[in-house]
Amino acid sequence: VGWILSILDELQLSPPPPVAVLPLGTGNDLARTLNWGGGYTDEPVSKILCHVEDGTIVQLDRWNLQVERNPDLPQDELEDGARKLPLSVFNNYFSLGFDAHVTLEFHESREANPEKFNSRFRNKMFYAGAAFTDFLQRSSRDLSKHVKVVCDGTDLTPKIQELKFQCIVFLNIPRYCAGTMPWGNPGDHRDFEPQRHDDGYIEVIGFTMASLAALQVGGHGERLHQCREVTLLTYKSIPMQVDGEPCRLAPSLIRISLRNQANMVQKSKRRTSMPLLNDPHSIPDRLRIRVNRINLQEYEGLHYDKEKLREASIPLGIIVVRGDCDLETCRMYIDRLQEDLQSVTSTTQRVHYQDQESSFPRVLSVQRLSPRWCFLDATSADRFYRIDRSQEHLHFVTEISQDEIFILDPELVMSECLSLPSFLPRISDRWNPAVRKRMLSDSGLGKISPHYEVPDKQKDASQTHMLQSPVSSEDQALLQAVIAGDLLKFIECCKKGANLLIQGPDHCSLLHHAAKTGQGEIVKYILEHGPSELLDMTDSETGETALHKAACQRHRAICQLLVDAGASLRKTDSKGKTPRDRAQQAGDPDLASYLDSRQNYQMVSHEDLETAV
Repeated sequence: VGWILSILDELQLSPPPPVAVLPLGTGNDLARTLNWGGGYTDEPVSKILCHVEDGTIVQLDRWNLQVERNPDLPQDELEDGARKLPLSVFNNYFSLGFDAHVTLEFHESREANPEKFNSRFRNKMFYAGAAFTDFLQRSSRDLSKHVKVVCDGTDLTPKIQELKFQCIVFLNIPRYCAGTMPWGNPGDHRDFEPQRHDDGYIEVIGFTMASLAALQVGGHGERLHQCREVTLLTYKSIPMQVDGEPCRLAPSLIRISLRNQANMVQKSKRRTSMPLLNDPHSIPDRLRIRVNRINLQEYEGLHYDKEKLREASIPLGIIVVRGDCDLETCRMYIDRLQEDLQSVTSTTQRVHYQDQESSFPRVLSVQRLSPRWCFLDATSADRFYRIDRSQEHLHFVTEISQDEIFILDPELVMSECLSLPSFLPRISDRWNPAVRKRMLSDSGLGKISPHYEVPDKQKDASQTHMLQSPVSSEDQALLQAVIAGDLLKFIECCKKGANLLIQGPDHCSLLHHAAKTGQGEIVKYILEHGPSELLDMTDSETGETALHKAACQRHRAICQLLVDAGASLRKTDSKGKTPRDRAQQAGDPDLASYLDSRQNYQMVSHEDLETAV
């Protein structure tokens, strides 16, 4: 986007044409700001063009970065480093310190070994590992001692040194770091205004390590200033990044000033031409909608056959929402429906939903939705398509359906390289297609629905995933590969059909053993390909999870992998100890401090999941 805007500057077109952003790369903070979402799903191009046509033209401030060597330092005291920044104009943000250091490490490692960065999962793991290492080494802790920041004539250096910031961001748009909002909402704060991308002001924000981590659960940084001009002096080589392009800049004098404004297309909240919405007065006060779930395997195989996909879907229940409800609000109703259903499954495995207009119960899915579920638009003539979660506030429920909603849960499908035990039921096996078809053919929600009961054998399997003793030759070879720490042999066994739910050494899972013995690559592979039940599965003798095992042995990188994968930090072993307690007992206070901070964030996230969007 920045390159296109720079070319438009060179062409000097008058008036400059507006630019729409389709999010295809990484980060996509500008796309999020303009309501285009954090990534492209599979929306038809025709619908995208309709949104572009109906969009609103808004202005985007663009900022110059002028760099020269620090005049306060003699030539012989200048350190090694780049003499100029990667870009001389920024549209999103300019930052220095911790975040730039992590990005620079990733950039340099990818340039040195590009073959190791061909997987989205590996890239995320590298970012997590680099951030964790930098956190422990505190490589940016002295940033405040080596910078001087002056905004519109106001010297912010004393405050920066007092609060010991490890990252400073000059932010032009509300979004940063893949969707977080570091400026937050100042509310009634007299010194600051809400952030805008068209007001000719840039926001200056400072971060400690704690406030950087809090961004992921809805926190914000320390608001320092809103200004038109910035003078930044650095006295040592410091990692910096401009719109995600990193470098290590030698001691320099940097001036930030407004360049111009670009015309951008912002996606608008719009109503479609569905019959229900032709007349605003036809919108009912309340909608009674059936919610149906589809797994990823069925979606990818059948999404061009809408009728078969409808038959393959599984009912979750019925919700009642306002007629003008948007999808963001609808998500809360569906989450609440899940909580209600979970309370039912705690007492019985026969799960039903009582229809208000019928004395007969309806059969519902017993499996909880994963956090990654998304809405599907069922109104397209040829197929279903996904709706980006960051754009849910732009869509009304009535835009995607009138009497039923379809949602996609991508975590229901296991990797093809794994062979699960025969007693583990797949979602699609729990429902009779003929029964499902009769349910869908009933257009009246209050009529009699068929009754279905999960077989006894599957009832037991749905409660827990019991580990099995290795029986086949593949399972035996897999066990030996774990004991020997042989990653290549381990992967080969999995591809041949070995079962990851076998009992490992000491009667615990393979993940337990790999975490305990420090086999990081095997842990990564299991997290990427194994069933989610392994993550918080407990050792039958000690009650320890894999995270407990890694913390006891002070395996920091493995702890980071498990935490990032969603391992519980509050789960206690048979002695009432959390992973943080085990790290403290093992004599690793830094690891204990890290686990403690992540435990606090996990608790906040658990209390308010929507804050983490």
